[in-house]
Amino acid sequence: MTSTSPTLEHKQLCEQLHYHCHRYYVLDDPEISDAEYDRLFQRLLELEKQLPELAVASSPSQRVGAPALDAFNSVEHRLPMLSLDNAFSDDELAAFDKRVADKLAGSYHYVCEPKYDGIAASLIYQRGELIQAATRGDGQRGEDITQNVKTINSVPLKLSGEHWPDLFEVRGEVYMPLKGFAELNQQALQNGQKTFVNPRNAAAGSLRQLDSKITANRPLEFCAYSVGFVEGAHFADSHSSALAKLKQWGFLISPLLKRVASIEQCLDYYRELEQQRAALAFDIDGIVYKIDEFELQQQLGFVSRAPRWAIARKFPAQEEITELKDVEFQVGRTGVVTPVAKLKPVFVGGVTVSNASLHNREEIERLGLKIGDSVVIRRAGDVIPKVVSAVANKRQSDARAIVFPEHCPACGSELQASDKEVAIRCQAGLSCPAQLKESLRHFASRDAMDIDGLGEKLLEQLVDTGLVKGIADLFKLEAWQLAGLERMGDKSANNLVAALEKAKHCQLERFIFALGIREVGQATSRNLVRHFASLDALAGASLDALCEVDDVGPIVAEHIVHFFAQEKNQQSIAALIEAGLSWQTPVSSDARGQSLDGQTWVLTGTLESMPRNDAKKLIQALGAKVSGSVSKNTDLLVAGPGAGSKLKKAQELGIETWDEQQFLAFIEQQR
Repeated sequence: MTSTSPTLEHKQLCEQLHYHCHRYYVLDDPEISDAEYDRLFQRLLELEKQLPELAVASSPSQRVGAPALDAFNSVEHRLPMLSLDNAFSDDELAAFDKRVADKLAGSYHYVCEPKYDGIAASLIYQRGELIQAATRGDGQRGEDITQNVKTINSVPLKLSGEHWPDLFEVRGEVYMPLKGFAELNQQALQNGQKTFVNPRNAAAGSLRQLDSKITANRPLEFCAYSVGFVEGAHFADSHSSALAKLKQWGFLISPLLKRVASIEQCLDYYRELEQQRAALAFDIDGIVYKIDEFELQQQLGFVSRAPRWAIARKFPAQEEITELKDVEFQVGRTGVVTPVAKLKPVFVGGVTVSNASLHNREEIERLGLKIGDSVVIRRAGDVIPKVVSAVANKRQSDARAIVFPEHCPACGSELQASDKEVAIRCQAGLSCPAQLKESLRHFASRDAMDIDGLGEKLLEQLVDTGLVKGIADLFKLEAWQLAGLERMGDKSANNLVAALEKAKHCQLERFIFALGIREVGQATSRNLVRHFASLDALAGASLDALCEVDDVGPIVAEHIVHFFAQEKNQQSIAALIEAGLSWQTPVSSDARGQSLDGQTWVLTGTLESMPRNDAKKLIQALGAKVSGSVSKNTDLLVAGPGAGSKLKKAQELGIETWDEQQFLAFIEQQR
């Protein structure tokens, strides 16, 4: 490019950088390395330093660097940014559909979209270049946040493709992905700064920074969800086709978008998204349904504050305010003492919540909590409820400080802290009844020894009555002893004795996981067995030898060495073997059949022949990793009935897909 004029070179660099930015931030499919992108960007900056007139508004260099503002200017929306009516039940959604049907003579379609939990924004483009961005504000007027929006990499400064309207508005949601939110709060903790309560607040706070350089360091995304005013061209007859155009021009569009033909399919979409909600990479608080055809939207029109052709179906609230009644301290399997918030019961995230983890002393200090405070509780999907903040202006004069115990609340042993971790621990081990109960519960769990009928209430009785003082005592139990316990008859007692006898013959990887070694989960247990093949070899392994195993680093290796060096653990394992526990020497994947080492598989839909967790274990036993999401790194997707967005994405990426019968045939070949 040495013979190219600076102006032409600058134009070519702008085009390349816009293209690669779109590939990276919108398509998640980069074509060049970060280092190569940086070299192109640095060359662009060099040219603009030489010729400042090249630094036009659409240059990639203008994403960051504008001077800090004194205040935001007010912007009037040419078309009001109206709110939507809400439906909170199937019946209310059906009533909305009936109102639509009564006003429309013929058939119609809905477009279903997730309602991102972020901040609505309006972007205006003139001749393909971003000239203004504004918040929704009160719907009539918002704030000019152009410089801040320019820092969001998924917002195109200059549109791709061609045939755009001369002047038009794109509306969408600015949000913060959950991964970025977690990293942002982690950085804040490390720097001694205040953390954000949730991703929505973090996004809002980031957009309203007067210094765009601060916004540029926040992991924001923009997802387009509609078109506002349009001048100069007619480019779409429907909402879905308009969004398809926006995608061609470089905008991020929700991959979960779906066009359906009936209200029943709208309800199915709601249930499907409700199931996926906790696993999504971003927060959503409901579904938006819109009549797809623009002509029919115009026929339906508006009421004073909302369109008649759209409605939002809300999910159960994920945050509520309640009272912190008390704090109790529970002892876990490894002796960690955890503070647990006892709450005035509150309905949040679809369930009634009365307890929430407070994690440790530092978390309580960070939140500034006192007993009696009004607190914000958050629950997303199946995630354990969490106290995210205290409502400072509601604190009562009789609020009490939270005092940590000096002795174990279960056995009275002195608690100890370590310089290496925040947690405080009871050092009594299995002589502590709380640790024994938790260890037994883990040992008997489905993913460990899978002892059917050995529930939490029964385990508590076994420890409290003195029938079980160590794990090996489980296998010495007789039916007559069990039958005398509360809610245990002869049949239940005999069934449990049979289940204990069956559990004696197990897989080595299950036994290792069941031992409860710190930070050794199922995958690590499996890798340890694949590497060492026997319990004796594992128990005698050095730190260096352990670090050669996949998924084992220095910290996990130290936990393993420490566990097997403890005399009480050696005695416990010896007692279990003496009680009759045994396992076969594992067969290598090469002897078993095809190895899937290094591959990544994804399971989706409902498998009819087995639970998905069992299928996952079969795949992992052959060496593959099982991921929860489809990406370009996925090697194969197994799709059962009801497969949805994952199957669609796999097909778009050209990833090999099997149905359940193909999967079962493959597994049979490996045996």
